[in-house]
Amino acid sequence: MSLQEPDEQDEKPLDPVMENVRRKMIRLQLVSAGVMLVMLMAVLGAIVYKVTRPSTAPSLASTPAYNGTGVPSDAPLAATAVLPQGFEIAGTSLSGGQILFYGTLSGVRKALVYDIAANRIVADITVSAN
Repeated sequence: MSLQEPDEQDEKPLDPVMENVRRKMIRLQLVSAGVMLVMLMAVLGAIVYKVTRPSTAPSLASTPAYNGTGVPSDAPLAATAVLPQGFEIAGTSLSGGQILFYGTLSGVRKALVYDIAANRIVADITVSAN
């Protein structure tokens, strides 16, 4: 059935130059597979680390008196933001659990960020024009 001679069906050895190229390609393929395996293990390790790491900062929602929305379920939240003496408020803004107070202090424009959960000023930013 086959028109080829039996000795033509066997693989003939490659010449030395082609054999060297084949070995280099196999080595490159093994190195590439090893690098990909190491990177995959690093990504999986990072995912496992993030999932199993406990939360370090207590949130308002984790406190039993809160219903998960950041608002107390039994009573209103009471806090006092102590701003610097002489600070004149020009505007305010609320974002999540932080309040931004924008105003002036002794003629200098400032932005103060008050964190409700921490019950303190977390940022004092001087605003200047170039």
